[in-house]
Amino acid sequence: MSASSDVRIRLARPSDLRHLAAIEASGGPQYEALLGPAPALTGAPPTGAQRDDAGTLLVAAAAGGEQAGGEPVGFAHLLVLDGHAHLEQLSVLPEHQGRGIGRALVAAVREEARWAGFRELTLLTYRDVPWNAPLYARLGFEPLDDARLAEPWLAALRAAEQAHGLDAHGVRVAMGVRL
Repeated sequence: MSASSDVRIRLARPSDLRHLAAIEASGGPQYEALLGPAPALTGAPPTGAQRDDAGTLLVAAAAGGEQAGGEPVGFAHLLVLDGHAHLEQLSVLPEHQGRGIGRALVAAVREEARWAGFRELTLLTYRDVPWNAPLYARLGFEPLDDARLAEPWLAALRAAEQAHGLDAHGVRVAMGVRL
């Protein structure tokens, strides 16, 4: 799958893992510019190796670099939680945003989840951050109702977010899309 002629989406390789934490951390200043000081959003993210231990990692790789396999400029982390496909993280380097890379990563995650037999993909995000819920809504995601939020696996995710302090920076919303 391609986001543009110079970026392609592929499964992460072991050599990509060292780039993922820096890609995720690069978004911190954008959040702080919008939300003010946001320690829960700008702390040290998980390493690529930690992410690789759970789920599927897809990267957006820019042409050239990394022995022509492409230098990672974005990634998506898909988890399977209690039998549910969940987009845990989507990050694109700020200098590569606005080129369709995030949309291409989401499309690739949807395809991975669909081929794995899932009928829905969920995520948790900020309702009012322009590159969060509004973006996902344009990609077909809809807010989940209260009954879905009460499902134990999703309630546990929300509790972990609250414990991490994410709610201090804005309203969080759970969203899903049929596959």
